[in-house]
Amino acid sequence: MVRQWVRAAVTVVALTTGSAQAADPFIVVQSTTSTQNSGLFDAILPWFEAESGIDVRIVAVGTGQAIRNARNGDGDVLLVHAKPAEEAFVAEGWGVSRQDVMYNDFVIVGPKGDPAGVRGGSDAVAALTAIAQTGAIFVSRGDDSGTHKAELRQWGQAGVDVAQASGGWYRETGSGMGATLNVAAGMGAYTLTDRATWLAFGNAHGLEVLVEGDPGLFNQYGVILVNPEKHPGVRAEAGQRFIDWLVGQDGQAAIAGYKLDGEQLFFPNAR
Repeated sequence: MVRQWVRAAVTVVALTTGSAQAADPFIVVQSTTSTQNSGLFDAILPWFEAESGIDVRIVAVGTGQAIRNARNGDGDVLLVHAKPAEEAFVAEGWGVSRQDVMYNDFVIVGPKGDPAGVRGGSDAVAALTAIAQTGAIFVSRGDDSGTHKAELRQWGQAGVDVAQASGGWYRETGSGMGATLNVAAGMGAYTLTDRATWLAFGNAHGLEVLVEGDPGLFNQYGVILVNPEKHPGVRAEAGQRFIDWLVGQDGQAAIAGYKLDGEQLFFPNAR
C-alpha cells in the first residue's frame, strides 16, 4: 500500500512538473559578462519575454567558457563575441548557424597620470608597445574571454610575449571585466575593455579612456542555436524564436534603444 502511494505521489509530481514546464517555457543563453554587466539584457529581455511568454535565463561568463558550456549542452543559445571561435563552433557541428547581432568596440583605459604616454592615440598596437617598453602595469582578464582573445591579438601584432612578462608588469586576474577594471583602478594600471562595460562601470577611480578608434578594436557579437542533433535536450524551437526576435526588427530596435547617460552601448547590425 505504501509503495502504491509513493508511486502515485511520484506520478502526480511528474505530471505537475511537466505541466508547469509546458506552461512556463524557458531557454538558457550562454553569453558574456559584457552583455550582462552593461545592463543590456535587463533592458531588452522583458520585451521578448512579454511578447513570447518564454523566460530567458542568462549564464554570463567569458566567451571561451560560454562556448565550452554550450558544447557540453548546457544551454540552448550562444551569444558571444569571438567570431573565429564561433565559426569553429558551428563548423564542428555544435551550432546550427551563426548570425551577426550587434557591435561596439574595445578601448584601452588607464591612469590619468599615463606613465606610458599613450593618451589620445588611436593605434592600439603602438599603445601596447609603449606600455611594454615602459614597464607600466597592465591588467589582463586572462580568462579566455572574447575581450582576452582580442587583447592577445593586439599583443601578438605588437610582437610582445606577455607570457614572459606575466607576474611582472603584466598581471592577470582570471576574472570578468568588472572585476578586472576594479583591479586596474586599484593599481593605477592600464587594461583593455569593451566600451559597454566601461560605460556601465561605476568605480573608475582615476581611470579614463586613453586609446580608442582603432579599427582593430572592432567588437562583433554573434548568436548561434546549439545543435539539437548533438544535444537532444536543446529547446530548439524556443531558442530559434529568441534568435529570430534578436536579429529581427523588434530586437534590433531594442538593442539600439539601450543607452546609458544618453550614450548608445551596442549597435545592431544583423543582416
